[in-house]
Amino acid sequence: MIMNKKSKEIILRLQNVWKIYNMGEVEVPALRGVSVDIKKGDFVAIIGASGSGKSTMMNLIGCLDTPTKGSIYLKSQDISHLSESDLASFRGETIGFIFQQYNLIPTMTAFENVLLPMEFLEYTDQEAADRARKILKIVGLGEKMSNRPTQLSGGEQQRVSIARSLAANPEIILADEPTGALDSATGQEVLKMLHKLWSEEGKTIIVVTHDISLTKYAQTIIELKDGQIVGNKEVKK
Repeated sequence: MIMNKKSKEIILRLQNVWKIYNMGEVEVPALRGVSVDIKKGDFVAIIGASGSGKSTMMNLIGCLDTPTKGSIYLKSQDISHLSESDLASFRGETIGFIFQQYNLIPTMTAFENVLLPMEFLEYTDQEAADRARKILKIVGLGEKMSNRPTQLSGGEQQRVSIARSLAANPEIILADEPTGALDSATGQEVLKMLHKLWSEEGKTIIVVTHDISLTKYAQTIIELKDGQIVGNKEVKK
């Protein structure tokens, strides 16, 4: 296996980021002055208990939301104040998402689910179809491309989700509790697949989780508590 050499290039930077929600007349800070750099080609685990701010941080990193205060730089571009359409465009080109509940469209086959993100990008129909087939073979579903989600196991559905996240060849894979709905053995398979994408494909992997056991695959562990970073360490393997 060719191990990925961590680059010093910063692919994602949060500077004094706050996210405050208004609950009636009460302001509730979900993130409080978070500053962190994530290097290109890193495998990062963001951990913390429920309510620590993990989901909020994931939404900001994933261009799904904007901060109340502070700046977020993705590939050196300040995305803090981009319009919703510009955020969506930047997100589609740069970030692939893997969700705990798979978020597959039940009426579509595995092939069609993977094809979907490429409809919004500059692929010809033939290029998109060829890429979808190639990726599904990579994740071990070459024989099940025509199966719908209900005809697949939980682990297979998560593999389709991983394949879909790779469709646009993003630099960053953002995984939200990717093993949360799986049994431990299947969860380990999914994690090994993510590790392979990191070590062999050079992807930047960011896993958001409350499961400490997932951190054994990470190179950097960021711990959140009460909306603040209380730990940020590199792990020597």
